[in-house]
Amino acid sequence: MSGPISGAQASQLILDSVEHMPVERVPLAAAVDKVLAETIIASVSIPPWRSASMDGYAVRAADITTVPCTLRVSGDISAGGIKPPPLIDRTAFRIMTGAPVPAGADTVIRVEDTDNGTHSVEIRDARDSHRNVRPLGEDFRAGDVLLSAGEGVGAAALGVLASSGYATVAVHRAPTVAIVASGDELVRADDFAGVMNAERIVSSNSYSLPALVRDAGGLPRDGGITRDDPQALRAAIEEVMACDLLITTGGVSVGERDFTRRVMSELGADIKFWRVRIRPGGPLVFGTLDGLPWIGLPGNPVSAMVTFELFVRPAIRKMLGQSLVFPVPQIVTLDEHVKLGTGLTHYLRVIVHQTDDGLHARLTGSQSSGVLTSMMRASALLIVPEGKRECQPGEQLRALLLRGSMLRCDTFPA
Repeated sequence: MSGPISGAQASQLILDSVEHMPVERVPLAAAVDKVLAETIIASVSIPPWRSASMDGYAVRAADITTVPCTLRVSGDISAGGIKPPPLIDRTAFRIMTGAPVPAGADTVIRVEDTDNGTHSVEIRDARDSHRNVRPLGEDFRAGDVLLSAGEGVGAAALGVLASSGYATVAVHRAPTVAIVASGDELVRADDFAGVMNAERIVSSNSYSLPALVRDAGGLPRDGGITRDDPQALRAAIEEVMACDLLITTGGVSVGERDFTRRVMSELGADIKFWRVRIRPGGPLVFGTLDGLPWIGLPGNPVSAMVTFELFVRPAIRKMLGQSLVFPVPQIVTLDEHVKLGTGLTHYLRVIVHQTDDGLHARLTGSQSSGVLTSMMRASALLIVPEGKRECQPGEQLRALLLRGSMLRCDTFPA
């Protein structure tokens, strides 16, 4: 494509070109935050018996229609005990939470409504008549679909999988994402002398982007910082091509020393697009090199992080096997006047806060793509649609909440 394209078009071209990662079987404990490559069918019913939901006495409701009343205690039933015999009329079993309820019992009386007797028990309150008995398979039954392929494995899912006897599960392997930064001015944080002398700047992308890759579920691979030199850049890219996704930062614009697109073309890359109608992050490029997807992010740190959220994170999510790769935009009310210089689609860094009438957003400050602290303070990206140059206080827009940014308050959620 010769001219700039929309963000939606760019995203679709990227997603059409990335594939699910190969499947591997991993121990259950290692499956957290992975994406299932198989559908999980329950092998058993949970609970596997009718069980008590609290400590007390298993009885027949028909035997406690008048209270107080006294019943003979036939024995104790513990959660790990053997299956109890059926309940006889006018008797009770002492029972622990989770223990199997004997046949014939339809009620568990909580212990505090009794005299806690051992050989006989006085039932003093029948408020629990026909209660506190969990049915067999209340959670799930054998043959139920517990999780589908493409779903992520969280903490609760681990518990469900373990309960159904899955010691290992099939998941998609995490993609290896190589990151190559370019720029004569860039150094590592531990090479700070040039920064102090106002001769160099730290390559913040070499720290922020690997963190974002890990957060998205990928495995970052450091491709280093290379000079603005075609031969050096080519060598750096060839060094890390044994990866699943290649990310470069810098060198994709129209400057005299922007060599990344040229080098990738010389290596044989099929460039799908260059430039997107968004701000920040317009000089974005995507292509494939012998089947390897390559996303060329802008070198500007804010632009790199914004375009990562919009284009790279969804690509990694698809590679992980996830079926839903985009965050759900939230409706927010803008608290201030915003005037924009172009009619591009803007993604403004905002702080989102909760009020009695919903979510509100205010800018983090300067929206210059050179102000990285604006990204640090942001909890969301406010979407200003293409063609819109001005927004008024009180206007409602959509915002993408950034992963890791939580709306917090000091009030217990009751």
